[in-house]
Amino acid sequence: MDMLSTKKSSLAALALGAIGVVYGDIGTSPLYTIQVIFSEGTGVPLTPPNILGAISSIFWLLMFVVTFKYVLLVLRAHHKGEGGVMALLSLAVSSLRPQDKRSRGLLLLGVFGAALFYGDSVLTPAISVLSAVEGLQVAAPGLAAQVLPIAIGILIGLFWFQRHGTHAVGRFFGPIVIVWFVVLAAIGSWQIAQAPEILQALHPQYAWQFLQARGAGVFLAIGAILLAVTGAEALYADMGHFGRPAIQLAWLGLVFPCLAINYLGQGALLLLHPDAVSNPFYLSFPQPLLIPAVILATMATIIASQAVISGAFSMSRQAIQLGFLPRMRIVHTSASESGQIYMPAVNWALLGAVILVCLAFQSSAALASAYGIAVTGTMLITTILLLIVMRQRWQFPPLLAWSLTGLLATVDAVLLSSASMKFFQGGWFPVALSLVLIVLMTTWKKGRYTLLNGIASTDPKLQPFVSTLASSALTRVDRTAVYMVSNLETVPQALLHNLKHNQVLHQRNLFVNVVFDEVPYLNTQERVTLTPLAEGFWQVQLRYGFMQYADIPQALMQLNLNGKTLDPFTNSYFLSRDIIVPDVGGAMPRWRDQLFSVMSRNASSAVEYFNIPTNSVIELGSRVQI
Repeated sequence: MDMLSTKKSSLAALALGAIGVVYGDIGTSPLYTIQVIFSEGTGVPLTPPNILGAISSIFWLLMFVVTFKYVLLVLRAHHKGEGGVMALLSLAVSSLRPQDKRSRGLLLLGVFGAALFYGDSVLTPAISVLSAVEGLQVAAPGLAAQVLPIAIGILIGLFWFQRHGTHAVGRFFGPIVIVWFVVLAAIGSWQIAQAPEILQALHPQYAWQFLQARGAGVFLAIGAILLAVTGAEALYADMGHFGRPAIQLAWLGLVFPCLAINYLGQGALLLLHPDAVSNPFYLSFPQPLLIPAVILATMATIIASQAVISGAFSMSRQAIQLGFLPRMRIVHTSASESGQIYMPAVNWALLGAVILVCLAFQSSAALASAYGIAVTGTMLITTILLLIVMRQRWQFPPLLAWSLTGLLATVDAVLLSSASMKFFQGGWFPVALSLVLIVLMTTWKKGRYTLLNGIASTDPKLQPFVSTLASSALTRVDRTAVYMVSNLETVPQALLHNLKHNQVLHQRNLFVNVVFDEVPYLNTQERVTLTPLAEGFWQVQLRYGFMQYADIPQALMQLNLNGKTLDPFTNSYFLSRDIIVPDVGGAMPRWRDQLFSVMSRNASSAVEYFNIPTNSVIELGSRVQI
């Protein structure tokens, strides 16, 4: 009985945590969704049938996309507890045979999904904070000119605070999100009580009649309605932090009911006061509560922004370890939680992009045009990858798998098509950003492949070379040399330079190669593979999951070399710094060679990335043509 109560309390605690982190994005959609639906751009007249139809459409879209697709179906597709497009990609690829030609296409699809997520990471903080601060001009119209500077100031503060860690932001603001959802339900209930006829919107016929009546303009209307489900991908992306049961409990037990009540409440307000369409969310509040509502909404949007910023850090680390981005500095902000990281380069690049977006679009209503494509594109990619998992891993019957994903993909395609109607009004931004990121990621992936192949074809083979060295009369020093290598079959340039200039060998020589597998986590028993080569020479391969942090000195302490363990403070680490020289007629066009060269020069050092003591490193450079 005690164990059962402990499990229940643990699940409740996780569900409360999920409310604070996972649901911040979708929980702030009521700030702007109804306002955008009845804006001039959609051409939807503000009439009672249209109000009922719009609210009904939102309710059933939340029911289908979030409850059915994500909460009940997609959350089952976890990879050792991890979710998100990268985890789903690795799950789908690992479900196929090694030679399956679909793997390459799926990898490109996953890269595109990751790129779209970065677009979401730029747009979410901008639209969320702007929409919250815009409440000031409702409370005090004279402050309208101050909305943009205040929003940018809040965003700068939010990104500056990232260096203190996700847990610091979550600990301070997390409980506020729970208050936020309670307030959404309370103010919605108050409005419903004044116009209970809005409850008719729960019948799906109103949604069908509303969409059917739009005719050719249906895509514009759907493009606005889909703003209600932005943030649904966060349910899946953050599954590793809280687990599927907690996320499901939080959605069904609190978040969904509160959102539904608030949307119904805004509809009730418009039935009684059509002039409130200028900002139905804030005008739902009595005048004395407007300023407290703005403050609460601003705090809630900070959490909404925090979720995607943290997701961008995690996505970047996964992309680095899967070989799609160069190494970048990673700061671990928690001694107990490995997933809580801070990446300065990603953080400041995001801030620059967010400020640029705010200055370019000026308002949340204008940003709404750009928002939908990134979100719906990621949703469609998730559905395609889910089909592979259903068929290959879950062994669903073909008819069931194709029927389910066909239905999901149809809805996703309609949503994406609707969002694309606003392409020239701002929808181009996430697409352009995604294309730039795809070029960068594929250039790095192909450049590294070309570079490593070039080195493998020109450098001498390792086994015969060290066999000759082992029997040579070279002077040996009683220390351990650790050569960090990308290829275990060839002689590292650092060893060749060491022999040429110093003409000595170390007593123990390790050739260490780090591999990040396409699984989130590997346990320590699977980490180290030690292969003796000759007297005093060993190959060491260290394997990690793409969610894990590689600490080389710590991993090497597990080794036993002929009865001797390694002291990390007496090892000498030899690293090769490759200087890329673009060559005519290479595997890539010259402009991509030069881009790869720039990325390589600016990549973070392996010293910091692998936690190697800086005072134990000898770095030797070599020029490599690609």
